[in-house]
Amino acid sequence: MATKTERIEMRTDSGSASKIAQAAEIERKSVSAFVLDSATMAADRVLARSDHTAMPTAQFDDMLASLDEPADAPALSRLARRERRFTRA
Repeated sequence: MATKTERIEMRTDSGSASKIAQAAEIERKSVSAFVLDSATMAADRVLARSDHTAMPTAQFDDMLASLDEPADAPALSRLARRERRFTRA
């Protein structure tokens, strides 16, 4: 188990404090342990979601198909055909 050296403080209303204390008691944890465990689990869920992109299958298939077909970019094509101002020696 890691040594606990960091401190997090927060303010809350009495209703929330009472609810948290009651839930901690049901789980036979201190309020600090309950809040830390709950916040850590919530953080894990948020971080996991931020690492993955979920989309419907049809949208994913359309995205992959679009990568196989070059998009029309007439302005870019014109710029690529222009004479270069600088050349490598």
